[in-house]
Amino acid sequence: MNTVTTSGGEQAPKRGLECPTCGCRDLRVRYTRQRSKYIWRVRTCRHCGRRVATRETISG
Repeated sequence: MNTVTTSGGEQAPKRGLECPTCGCRDLRVRYTRQRSKYIWRVRTCRHCGRRVATRETISG
C-alpha cells in the first residue's frame, strides 16, 4: 500500500485515485453511466492520457 508522511512524521495511507502509468492524481471524468447497483466512470489522466475505468458502488 502506498503511504504518505504527514507533518507529524507518522505514515498515513494515500487516498483517492492515481494513474497506474505515471502516478498523476489529476484524473478527469470522461463519461459516466449509471447502472442499477453501481456507477461506471471512464477517467483520463491529464498527464499521460491513459484511460482508467472505475466502478463505484451506490450506497444508501
